[in-house]
Amino acid sequence: MADFVGAIDQGTTSTRFMIFDHDGRERGRCQLEHEQIMPKAGWVEHSPVEIWERTSAVVRNAINAAGLVASDFAACGITNQRETTVVWNKRTGRPYHNAIVWQDTRTDRIASALERAGHGELIRSRAGLPPATYFSAGKIQWILENVPGARDDAESGDALFGNTDSWVLWHLTGGTRGGVHVTDVTNASRTMLMDLETLDWDDELLGLFGIPRSMLPTIRSSSLAEGYGRADEHGPLGGQVPLTAILGDQQAATVGQVCFDVGEAKNTYGTGNFLLLNTGREIIRSEQGLLTTVAYRFGDQDPVYALEGSIAVTGSAVQWLCDQLGIISGAAQSEQLARQVEDNGGMYFVPAFSGLFAPYWRSDARGAIVGLSRYNTRAHLARATLEAICYQSRDVVDAMAADSGVSLEILKVDGGVTANDLCMQIQADVLGVPVSRPVVAETTALGAAYAAGLAVGFWGSTDELRANWHEDRRWVPKWDDQQRAEGHAGWRKAVTRTLDWVEV
Repeated sequence: MADFVGAIDQGTTSTRFMIFDHDGRERGRCQLEHEQIMPKAGWVEHSPVEIWERTSAVVRNAINAAGLVASDFAACGITNQRETTVVWNKRTGRPYHNAIVWQDTRTDRIASALERAGHGELIRSRAGLPPATYFSAGKIQWILENVPGARDDAESGDALFGNTDSWVLWHLTGGTRGGVHVTDVTNASRTMLMDLETLDWDDELLGLFGIPRSMLPTIRSSSLAEGYGRADEHGPLGGQVPLTAILGDQQAATVGQVCFDVGEAKNTYGTGNFLLLNTGREIIRSEQGLLTTVAYRFGDQDPVYALEGSIAVTGSAVQWLCDQLGIISGAAQSEQLARQVEDNGGMYFVPAFSGLFAPYWRSDARGAIVGLSRYNTRAHLARATLEAICYQSRDVVDAMAADSGVSLEILKVDGGVTANDLCMQIQADVLGVPVSRPVVAETTALGAAYAAGLAVGFWGSTDELRANWHEDRRWVPKWDDQQRAEGHAGWRKAVTRTLDWVEV
């Protein structure tokens, strides 16, 4: 009998395979990092070949380490870094270029030109997204315009596009030996190319970017009983495990946090921060700089939509303190250093390394540290970095309340940064509401597993999944209203200092 469900979690800095039992408990994992390639300022790339090699390795290693075989798995789900763009040749399997990562800003001129030409409203209306460097369409256009042979192959039908979910699935199902070219509605909703109402590629949007429809994967639901194709018998899953779920990472975390009711929200703290609010069957068009996106679609049920606030740089700002400045030896030390001071000492750090995402959408912004005096130390900078994570989330929560009319009563959190107790306390203080972390903090992989298991009846309903959710820790606010208001006012003032830095 199959007692487990697997989840491939292809993230921005690493790929992992996780194994879960019926109670949603982790029973095994393997995780490997991949290289962050930064050839120019503002450019961020990954090697698609390395990503597939890492994916194959973590699946094999985790299954072997757990003493399991493929027949022990009822199903497997895939979740992935969204918007990161791969274009490859379907005959050779070779990418035309490194994957262009969601953080990459090389397409700022493409996005700005669309806005200047008056196409911004069409993109917002159809796709629920503003023209921005964040999304896939501009990255595809850049590859077609700048890589020799890519445009001709795209026109002839030999070049394929996918976010990393499609790239991984294509390989899992055979690659050049007949790999399936599919994505799900959540990933498709992050391209600027899908109509939110029809859940299909939009020819008018494709025309704006000059993208042939033949490049694009078929859009399917996020969870399918029949699956997306048979696993290759020579691949890491041995041709036996049904591939029954695909979800973009933040939508997967929404499922993992069991945010199935309208008004429920979660915030994932990773390389960036991503706060999603379930809006049910209703498509809410944001007027506050948020994104309208598909939260999930299970089988042939109606799609469930969400408002999302995407923040580009949060956990990666902590990594910057380590890798670029060398003031800490690892992410865990940021908390130890920040605890040496009671507050930020008047210093604010706005980590707009890739411009500002929600709710500002300013690609002309760049990072700034303001309010410095001789009094400030590296401990104040560490504290200001943690506060930046929390203030950016506060901006999104405020925008979400204005758009939806829903006032947050509690914030469910997950992701690596939630291991930082000080950061989570600051988050509760800045928001003025409790912050709750579940026992299983790896909710992205868990959500992919849940969607895969639901498809095959491993779990019978979302009610069964709710019963698996348990709180690990809760932080309650300690700041008073005046302290909260003054701190946020200083942050907003600091944000203004980052604007109009780059000409786009």
